[in-house]
Amino acid sequence: MTGRLNAYAVILAGGSGTRFWPASTPERPKQLLPLAGERPLVVDTLHRADRLVGLERTFLVAGEGLTGHILTAEPSLSAANCLIEPVPRGTGPALAWAAWHLQELDPDAVMVSMHADHLIDPLEELVAAIEIAAEHAREDRRLYSLGAPPTRPETGYGYVQLGEHLGSGAYEVRQFVEKPDGKTAEAYAASGEHLWNTGIFVWRVADFLAAVRESTPEIATALPELERGHVKEFFDGVVPVSVDVGVMERASRVGVVKAAFRWDDVGVWGSLARTRTPDEAGNVVVGQARCVDASENIVWSEGGRVNLFGVSGLVVVRTENEVLVTTRDRAPDLKELAEDS
Repeated sequence: MTGRLNAYAVILAGGSGTRFWPASTPERPKQLLPLAGERPLVVDTLHRADRLVGLERTFLVAGEGLTGHILTAEPSLSAANCLIEPVPRGTGPALAWAAWHLQELDPDAVMVSMHADHLIDPLEELVAAIEIAAEHAREDRRLYSLGAPPTRPETGYGYVQLGEHLGSGAYEVRQFVEKPDGKTAEAYAASGEHLWNTGIFVWRVADFLAAVRESTPEIATALPELERGHVKEFFDGVVPVSVDVGVMERASRVGVVKAAFRWDDVGVWGSLARTRTPDEAGNVVVGQARCVDASENIVWSEGGRVNLFGVSGLVVVRTENEVLVTTRDRAPDLKELAEDS
């Protein structure tokens, strides 16, 4: 454990990734796709957790149908470290359950929560930010988010407004803002006092569960089921809610650590223009493709070559059973098409 944090990692690996349809399906959601490099996103995340705390202190939260695929992709993770959700109810209940589990293992546990499908680089900066957040969480009992300085006016991300400086790159949170409009996002990106909310959280499990009891009735009313060891009944009894809305936006003691790593939530096909290296014409190709007089296209091809001629700004996805052609502007709306497929 030399060089690792005295903490536990929880990886949220549920979700269907419908904005990456047709490559992403319920049987193979986006966290199992190599969208940011040669390995599946979830494998990259598990390797980060291994560096942070060790896989023996890493717990993965996912549905039963997905867990087996993840264990196949990363056999170093023990099946005993998989917390299988009976039903999906959002990140709030999932993390409350994970925190309850860790509290039974170690009442003083510090928990690091990460999503399975993000790009983070370099790893050393992530480690440094989490070390700062963990130290502050132990001392001041706040719930901490990691915030990344915005590099563009992104309307698809949540933002954190900085409050009082607490030292070592940590701040009180003045407010959380969910997915602002374009004009507001431009102001946030230029302000110097707003960070992207990366969805990476650090807290003492006891403090997180206390905040749930105090601020999140959607979850708190079902916590007695966990006291009785009834996991399914707990999930049946909660109201679906995200941890951001249900806990972080309501809790009385919340902080943020300003991080220096590159972060991307790899949310839509256009993200590949940031996570993959484009050619001289700005085309990003995964698989086999030929682009002639073509520019700024995203191509994903499984099992055959795609040919693009004289077009620009397209997303072309070829899988075994489906072919998708759309524009990069419309690609963020794919959820509608995926739900009807």
